[in-house]
Amino acid sequence: MEETNEHSSKTVAFLTLGCKVNQDETEAMEAIFVQNGYQLVNFEETADVYVVNTCTVTHLSDRKSRQMLRRARKNNSQAVVIATGCYAQIAAAEILSLADVDLVVGNNQRTKIVQLAEQFAKDQQKRAVVENSAGFKHFEELPMERMIERTRAYLKVQDGCEQFCTYCIIPYARGPLRSRSLESTLAEAKKLEEAGFKELILTGIHLGAYGQEQPEQQLNITALCRKILQETSIARLRLGSIEPMEVTDELIALIASTHRMCRHLHLPLQSGHDDILAQMHRPYRTDDYRQKLLEIRRSIPDIAISTDLMVGFPGENDDHFRKCLAFCDEMAFSNMHIFKYSPRTGTPAAEYAQQIDAAVKDSRSKRMADVAAKNSTLFMQRFVGQQMLVLCEEQDKYGLWTGHTDNYLKVSFTGEATRGDLVWVSLERIGKKELIGSKIEQN
Repeated sequence: MEETNEHSSKTVAFLTLGCKVNQDETEAMEAIFVQNGYQLVNFEETADVYVVNTCTVTHLSDRKSRQMLRRARKNNSQAVVIATGCYAQIAAAEILSLADVDLVVGNNQRTKIVQLAEQFAKDQQKRAVVENSAGFKHFEELPMERMIERTRAYLKVQDGCEQFCTYCIIPYARGPLRSRSLESTLAEAKKLEEAGFKELILTGIHLGAYGQEQPEQQLNITALCRKILQETSIARLRLGSIEPMEVTDELIALIASTHRMCRHLHLPLQSGHDDILAQMHRPYRTDDYRQKLLEIRRSIPDIAISTDLMVGFPGENDDHFRKCLAFCDEMAFSNMHIFKYSPRTGTPAAEYAQQIDAAVKDSRSKRMADVAAKNSTLFMQRFVGQQMLVLCEEQDKYGLWTGHTDNYLKVSFTGEATRGDLVWVSLERIGKKELIGSKIEQN
């Protein structure tokens, strides 16, 4: 990129891989660039700076990250290409050695990203600005002035994880538990409300651990939700992924007591067999999980419970998988994110014996997907004939709107609406993977 004093002539493009936390962090980095006079452009367009917010959950995530960095270089050979995110954090030297990458920015250095990009434009010196995540002590406060173009807004309130599941590299990428202050969280929630968002999604790497590292504050995820509901008029407050055993009676009661808390919980299971859960170092067993879901569903009958499920963990035999399949069918999840185990160098499970053949993983993944699809359809069928509030998100070229209910049913519907509106929809039938309906006209 040629050096220039005119910020307004500079462009930046982002590509985000991975979780909702990454999406939130990308929006914050976009705001930093815009505040410094840059124009946001699509990743496929020619830009002066490309930022790839990487993921490292699986080897496929790593490969996809490298592919996107190469694509950025092809888009503009003279651009500054920056890798950030979890893959960049744990493999900085490896990524910096790639010919396509100019800068690697660690997970607690993103407030400096514009400065680093412009420094490279001047001196053309490749560098990795990455600190050991074990030393991360403070929640990284990224700017609140977001350039968000969606109908729902993500609000990151927590970072870090100390659970160290045996398959997971994320604690090494994200470091110890850190929570956003109550004051900062409420300030951003109010800004997002003022910007017109109807739905706010709280995100974190270990969301249910919010406030745990500061016990003197007596603040947890339920207390945080209650404060946001008290201090704002946000129509919907949704929780990102939360560990099942961290769904307390207090949290269940809060969700049950107000329509403003979305009736949707994403509770990672990972395996439906106790032997495998123990090998994974997960802090529950199948009966603990079963009892938790029963408790939640007794209090909130129409709640959607989705999950993450891993197939092909080392040592998972046919009997383990059959019982896992049966358990997942019994749990009747509204949606399942199914992953094939991928060894991550530096994690205990990568060294375990009895690694599973790729073809076996593929077969198990497909069989689990069939169970997931069946139960997703059964969950949708419960709501055919009902009238529900839907947040309008996208409109296709034929005028059909799509959006989601509070319990995360995807709905396509006819009728006049505006993006970001909450409208009543009559749910008439099931489509391919969504409910079909029509807007109810109000008198």
